[in-house]
Amino acid sequence: MASKKCTVGTAVGLASVVAGSAFIAGTSQPKGALRATSQAQQQARPAPSSAPISAASAVAISAGAVYAAKSSRKVAAKAQVTARRAFESELGVQAPVGFWDPLGLARDGDVEAFQRRRSVELKHGRIAMLATMGYITPEIAGKWPGYLDPAGGLKFSDIPNGLAAISKVPAGGWTQILLWMAWCEVSRGAGSDIASGRPGDFGWYVLTAADPEEKKKKLNAELANGRLAMMAIIGMFYQDGLTGSAWGDWANYTESPLRAFEDETGVQPPVGYWDPLGLASSGNMADFNRRREVEIKHGRVAMFATIGYILPEYWRFPGYLSKYLDIKFADVPNGLSAFSKVPAFGWLQIVGFAGIVEVNIYNEQVNNEPGNYGAGFLGLRSIGIMNTGITDPEARKKKLNAELANGRLAMFAIIGMFFQDGLTGSAWGDWSLYTASPLRAFEGELGVQAPVGFWDPLGLSADGDAAVFARRREVELKHGRISMFATIGYIVPEYFRWPGELSPKLGLKFTDIPNGLAALTKVPGQGWGQIVAFLGTYELFINKPVGEEPGNYGKGNLGLGFLGPVADPEARKK
Repeated sequence: MASKKCTVGTAVGLASVVAGSAFIAGTSQPKGALRATSQAQQQARPAPSSAPISAASAVAISAGAVYAAKSSRKVAAKAQVTARRAFESELGVQAPVGFWDPLGLARDGDVEAFQRRRSVELKHGRIAMLATMGYITPEIAGKWPGYLDPAGGLKFSDIPNGLAAISKVPAGGWTQILLWMAWCEVSRGAGSDIASGRPGDFGWYVLTAADPEEKKKKLNAELANGRLAMMAIIGMFYQDGLTGSAWGDWANYTESPLRAFEDETGVQPPVGYWDPLGLASSGNMADFNRRREVEIKHGRVAMFATIGYILPEYWRFPGYLSKYLDIKFADVPNGLSAFSKVPAFGWLQIVGFAGIVEVNIYNEQVNNEPGNYGAGFLGLRSIGIMNTGITDPEARKKKLNAELANGRLAMFAIIGMFFQDGLTGSAWGDWSLYTASPLRAFEGELGVQAPVGFWDPLGLSADGDAAVFARRREVELKHGRISMFATIGYIVPEYFRWPGELSPKLGLKFTDIPNGLAALTKVPGQGWGQIVAFLGTYELFINKPVGEEPGNYGKGNLGLGFLGPVADPEARKK
């Protein structure tokens, strides 16, 4: 019995290894071996056999398949990663995306299928680049002179730009276009580029170079530009089809559902009607009114909240917030800290008051106008101060637009206040309290000056790396010094130039050199050589850092070594 168990166990183990090897792809290949992968796969396929399978083999294989099925998900994931590695060194795999295949078209690792898709991608990209230029060129450079169809009396200038041209080109013209495309497609043999293992290579070289890296760079650029052109031409087709204009003139898109809202309150220059998420693209007026009402409410609440952050810094109610709990208004801190100080009964009053206003007071719109609850100007009717409101339609529209704009601004403002309050523990975002900021490492550095303080909008110093900061500061100082020289170099020649000759050999005087960019073409090659050599000598051999202070090369005041450094620390820092 033990012998049988051992035999079966051995068979299962061997079968598991065999079956597992059928699921796990081979190791990643060298860069140059990719083209041969398909041939190797074909050669590795076993020849069909007519020999019968023994019962023991069948049992072993079956047992191994059951064992392998348990880990199929893990193995499949490995195979997918390995298949992807087969193509990650191909053209078109560029930073920052890298190998991008969201639909998993290359997950099977099939080289032939990959090359076929790459060939199609290149063709489509090239056609899209030509098509994009075909949209742009007639608008800028004009059209060919003469006749497109002399027999039909049709001139090139009669053909409109964009999709409208499709109906104008005669049948004979379309026949010529299609025949030309077919000849380009099959003249070298359909699929000849794939057969040679070089997708997109049809023997006509424009983007080429002797340097392999330069050639790769150009071919990568072709792919990237082709991808961009495919997106661009689809966008052009889309706006052309909607507006009837190759350049997508919005005034022509009269059937847009957004037309229903472009005259609504809140549509103001310079943005105009702004709906980046397309929430109103359905043209549903009921949905639009509901969202507008919500926007107005949120804006009003945000304006109150913003004022509620500011006012307590200057004035608070006298007396007690809760006499029972002996809490005065003066005891409640400003900002987010107040949440934990207000007693539960106080929160109940706030929520109850907001609910009563929402449900029983401001619950009916006047004239179906979002946000209009008949409360009058500034809502004063709600507290018994009656007024007739604003009767002038233009003045009323202006004030309603101002309310929406201020509400939108207040929504951003209160979120910003919450953010700085949460980081610093202060309603006004006291920077001195934000001790956890990585920028603390550099706030005492040179260049941190009022009123901006430490200014790093791109967050380049967010990692707190002092070495990287010092390198950037040194580069900044060098660029600043060169720019100061360059600025002076623009100004001085307007008032003074060196006498004599710049190049006696060429008979070129200093006075012959124009000021500004025009001088670049006048200075002889030897002059540029001297300039570059002078800069290189300074950079490599003369300007040696002194200590750990960026930009200090021991050259003293104004870089004139004989003047010596500035001794007073405060004067030096200034």
